[in-house]
Amino acid sequence: LRDILDAGDSAALRDLFTAFFASIPADNYRRNTISSYEGFYASVVYAYFASLGLTVIPEDVMNRGRIDLTVIGPKGIWIFEFKVKGLDKSGDEAPLAQIVRKNYAAKYRGRQNTAGEILPLYQIGIIFDEIERNVVSWEVE
Repeated sequence: LRDILDAGDSAALRDLFTAFFASIPADNYRRNTISSYEGFYASVVYAYFASLGLTVIPEDVMNRGRIDLTVIGPKGIWIFEFKVKGLDKSGDEAPLAQIVRKNYAAKYRGRQNTAGEILPLYQIGIIFDEIERNVVSWEVE
């Protein structure tokens, strides 16, 4: 995961998370509706990033709303918006469109690392499906 983040490889990150969610046993979903909640997916992603010791900010507040998850690493800043297909209450707006419309990146634009280099920003909108229990859409800007 750290190598993928350091390389700024959003396609490899998508593949990693798709494989990771596929590895969660079906028994974990038995007799519960956890796969219907955005918070389940956000918590799994949060835990994965937090295990690296990175700065991970869930429900990152700003002047235009709340970023679902921000990850700040030494080589980039990753902004995530999550939705669950068919269950999200925000209508048909794609998660990446929400990131752009609310200009979530403004909070981090121009931020520098310890060497004084401006960190690249990665904006990623992810849609999960409660039936597939996995990533079904991944958009990047």
